[in-house]
Amino acid sequence: MEKRIFNFSKGLGIFFAVAAGIGTAVLGYVDRTDWIQVAFYSVAVTALVLWGWHHFSIKWSYKLSEKKDISEQIDAIEESAKRSLFWELISRNWIAVTGFLLLLALFILLCFLVPGFFSGRTVVSAIIFLGFLILAFVAYKFLNINRSVIIGVSVLIGLFIIGSVSIDGFLSIQNIKSMLVFASFLGLATIGQTLVVMLGGLDLSIPFLIGSSNLGLMSMISLGVPPWLAFIVILVFGILVGLFNGLISFNLQGQALIVTLGVGFMCVGGVQILVSLPTVTGGTVFGVVPDWLKNLASLNGKFFGLPIPPVILIWILASIVLIVGMRHTKWGRNLYAVGGKRLSADRLSISERVYWVGVFVISGFTSAATGAMLLGWSGGGFIGVGDQYLFLTVAAVAVGGTSLLGGYGGYGYTVIGCLALQVISTFLAGLGLSFEGQQFIFGLLILPLVALYSRAPHIREQI
Repeated sequence: MEKRIFNFSKGLGIFFAVAAGIGTAVLGYVDRTDWIQVAFYSVAVTALVLWGWHHFSIKWSYKLSEKKDISEQIDAIEESAKRSLFWELISRNWIAVTGFLLLLALFILLCFLVPGFFSGRTVVSAIIFLGFLILAFVAYKFLNINRSVIIGVSVLIGLFIIGSVSIDGFLSIQNIKSMLVFASFLGLATIGQTLVVMLGGLDLSIPFLIGSSNLGLMSMISLGVPPWLAFIVILVFGILVGLFNGLISFNLQGQALIVTLGVGFMCVGGVQILVSLPTVTGGTVFGVVPDWLKNLASLNGKFFGLPIPPVILIWILASIVLIVGMRHTKWGRNLYAVGGKRLSADRLSISERVYWVGVFVISGFTSAATGAMLLGWSGGGFIGVGDQYLFLTVAAVAVGGTSLLGGYGGYGYTVIGCLALQVISTFLAGLGLSFEGQQFIFGLLILPLVALYSRAPHIREQI
């Protein structure tokens, strides 16, 4: 590290440490906390930031590299003196700078759009979030451990702190349970998307299959089909759609996106036609949802008497099985091999066709299961219940850090992405933004978050 960059980094660390301490003091003053506690926490936060900056970024004492001789060091110093440090740092980290400017624009936009948004709390929250993003960027640059996990967890913690500081009741048990339930639905829907993305594809039929399963299940129950049998039929329907997706898209390599989108529209149209035959409408069907399905997905659901919605436990169990399976089984290793380098996988006698079709079958199954369980939450079949997942499933995978080109990532990253998106959604809803406004803000937020991962070389370039 050049000495001028070292001095700049050290000064930046001191600046953020002092800013964090001042922000803590301001927040304590706004909440009318005892001044002794304010002073203690301010000093503690300042010291913690200084320690973190020292530990993860730079050391406070500058040492010349012993690997270079004196002449090389002198040449390097003379060459660096000719360049502008400010513009050099911007050119090296233009993606991070762009992300910072987008976040600043987003903050200013919210100040104009949301009445009463600009306040001491929101300013402190923005500073805290920016600090976590900077720590994530530093971790990405300097740590040798899994960088995607560090970045994702840092962003998630920062978002959670912002919500806790800015919105009353954000930390209530009911709100946390609500966030986990909706994150569970999103997490189950992204199981298939993650696996498909791992092979370099995209499954755009997921939201349409969710809506079709939701409406189809309610329609069958209303026609007198036993709920358990109707549930199984819906799961088989999802498997068959996934199988069709996989076979067609494999034979039309490079067209998976268009193929799955077309199949999704076919599912929606076909189910609406079938549902509308005995009724007057094909868009919404109301009826009596069985109690076991309500308990499975509602906020008031219980698991053996415990006030925990079973859908949360289902997601946790599915996540553990999938994460362990992808990392510690032959199937998981082969999946990474096919996504990373198909030619090499073929030479190892790994069938690309089997894995490609297999992940689409899993995607169809989990999408149908998600749509069926959403019926227990909504109480009525609605064809558009999955519309929001067209964007969210891809966004959760991308924000989590899984490469959209395939071969790198995993479902553990997607779990982080799901939780981060749900915290953002709850925060924006708490501010009173409409659904359209939330979608707009989502788009602006995802750009800088994904930018943190974009500088990593693709797995094919690392082999």
